[in-house]
Amino acid sequence: MIYLSSFLFSDKTVRNPNIYPYNVFAGKAEKVLLFCPITILYGNNASGKSTMLNIIANKLQLEGYEYATSNMFGTTPYFMQFINECQYSLGEDEDGRTVRIPKGSRYIKSEDILYEIKKIQQEQILEDGYVYEHIRRGMPKEQRKNLRNSYKMKKDIECLVFAQEKYSNGETTLQMLGDYIEPDALYLLDEPEVSLSPENQVALAEELNKTARFLGCQFIIATHSPFMLGTLNAKIYDLDSGEMEEKKWTELANVRYFYEFFKRRETEFEDGETGERKYRIPDR
Repeated sequence: MIYLSSFLFSDKTVRNPNIYPYNVFAGKAEKVLLFCPITILYGNNASGKSTMLNIIANKLQLEGYEYATSNMFGTTPYFMQFINECQYSLGEDEDGRTVRIPKGSRYIKSEDILYEIKKIQQEQILEDGYVYEHIRRGMPKEQRKNLRNSYKMKKDIECLVFAQEKYSNGETTLQMLGDYIEPDALYLLDEPEVSLSPENQVALAEELNKTARFLGCQFIIATHSPFMLGTLNAKIYDLDSGEMEEKKWTELANVRYFYEFFKRRETEFEDGETGERKYRIPDR
């Protein structure tokens, strides 16, 4: 399902070329991004992919968006000014009617996941986060008082602590992403592969493929992981190119770097006597 059909970043300019976020989009603002069920914003560090996700999240008012300021250049709210200048279009249903961004859609950053993991490691923060999650879901004030220090809260936190002891950070990340993502919603994911092994990155990408195909979700993902890029059934925009060109994953600089790195060392993966590979990737 496509909820967000396209996005056009502001092409306006300001006097000072260093003002955020105008400086990020210099030379990129004329490109209309057209979205698929899964769309990737690829780029190396400082390419602007995280900023793009946050701008989209702000424009759509998705849960998880972050506000930024440029007050060092005066009192003008440049960040909100830029967002107001951006434009977008929504998708259509099977009957040609414009859809709305579903409730529950959200912007999930890698630091959100890492914070959740850290929260599990700190009991007081864990308790506060437990209560806050119930507040976020609309629990009345009277029930909150009864919730804190209740037997149910104690047992739930024990389960979370047990999960932290049992699972690695990568496994916890997979579990939390699974808890966050529900059917029929739009999700902006900023480097969700952080802390995941290559095998788990592939496993995550395969799950996202299935979620988009069978559960009606749409994903816009910022990543430069070759394992995510090579597994996701996605349209890829290369932010490192001058005009944010659409590319195949095998054409991307980061992927080519990995390829050339291992290609130069190919013989080290072979058995000296038979010439066969010492290790083969198991079928999933």
